[in-house]
Amino acid sequence: MLIHPWDTATEDEALDFVRANEFGHLIASGRGREVPVVAPTQFLLADERTVLLHLARPNPIWKAIAENPAVVLSIAGDWAYVPGRWKVLPEDGEDPAMGVPTTYYAAVQLVCDAEVLSGPEEKKEVLRAQLGRLEAEGALVDPSAHERQLRGILGLRLRVRKVSGKFKYGGNVDEAHRRHVADRLAERGGPGDAAARARLLRGLG
Repeated sequence: MLIHPWDTATEDEALDFVRANEFGHLIASGRGREVPVVAPTQFLLADERTVLLHLARPNPIWKAIAENPAVVLSIAGDWAYVPGRWKVLPEDGEDPAMGVPTTYYAAVQLVCDAEVLSGPEEKKEVLRAQLGRLEAEGALVDPSAHERQLRGILGLRLRVRKVSGKFKYGGNVDEAHRRHVADRLAERGGPGDAAARARLLRGLG
């Protein structure tokens, strides 16, 4: 992923974003494949260096992981399209037709070593951890009550060895231009605009 200096997120910022957006794409390149295998998945960032998740046994990603346990977990969000006309300041005599459009977004990629968890107790622990994050306490029975379904999944423990974070919110332009875009995002109020605006303004301090 290309990350310009002005878009770079700190590791803490990147991991905070991952915790707040625990759905992404697990990518396994395998060995000698024409294309990698990509699995959209819910996951849990258990700690700063551990990700837990589970997938169905028939998922093709297992063969790719067996070939090569080095994987990438890719997470993106808080995105908004920024029309070209928003990128200029009309009051300064800039021509709106000369504006260059872009898309604001946050993206984090975690390079990990994958460990397949096939034992019943290992799988239950993954499920308990994930459900503990997602479900109200006591709302569901323990995963051990679903022995048949447990046979149909495998767990994964990902050991994170590299964190790359990118927050692309106009960091290469001055504050006046960024606040102009922030005002336009507030006016439009479309899907993703509020989250993108909040990140843009956060970058202004």
